Amino acid sequence: MRLGLFGGTFDPIHLGHLILAESCREALALDEVWFVVAGQPPHKGGDRTAVADRIEMVRIAIAGHPNFTVSEVEANSPGPHYTYQTLEATARDRPDDHLFFLIGGDSLVDLPTWREPGLVMELATVVAVGRAGFAEPSADQMRPILERAPRARPIERVNAPQIEIASRDLRRRVAEGRSIRYLVPRGVEAFIKARNLYRRRPE
Repeated sequence: MRLGLFGGTFDPIHLGHLILAESCREALALDEVWFVVAGQPPHKGGDRTAVADRIEMVRIAIAGHPNFTVSEVEANSPGPHYTYQTLEATARDRPDDHLFFLIGGDSLVDLPTWREPGLVMELATVVAVGRAGFAEPSADQMRPILERAPRARPIERVNAPQIEIASRDLRRRVAEGRSIRYLVPRGVEAFIKARNLYRRRPE
């Protein structure tokens, strides 16, 4: 199986996330895309919406798509959970699958700063999604990583429609009583309203 893993806090999930996932599924002929909901991402501090609510929002957003699945592999793990750990666990459980790790193209430049970036590139094909021309790590940054990871896979690049949506801006809009319609799936919007999410946490 060709399996894509797309990690994030999804607080909340929005249309940009879904466009990225669907663009990769189509371009790389992925059999499944797992939305890996982070419990405590190591690079993000501060309060987060309860993981159960974030998982439910993802379930609502991808309902009806036969190739999309919610993964809780990170959601309930104690402490920070790193990408290489998720990939190690997935590869151990699914040794015959070809793994792809999906990221926004603007995150590619940060690859050398990840925990165990060479191991990440050996365990999965890193897929950077965005329009052509996004920043990339320099050859000098990548050389020591690749020297320690002889089985590293080449980075794939997928072009996709770009819409400027950020979860932090959606949280702020809700806190200010502004509309998020057409920025998140309608069911996610209704869930946020029903659960009164983000109303008391302006940023």
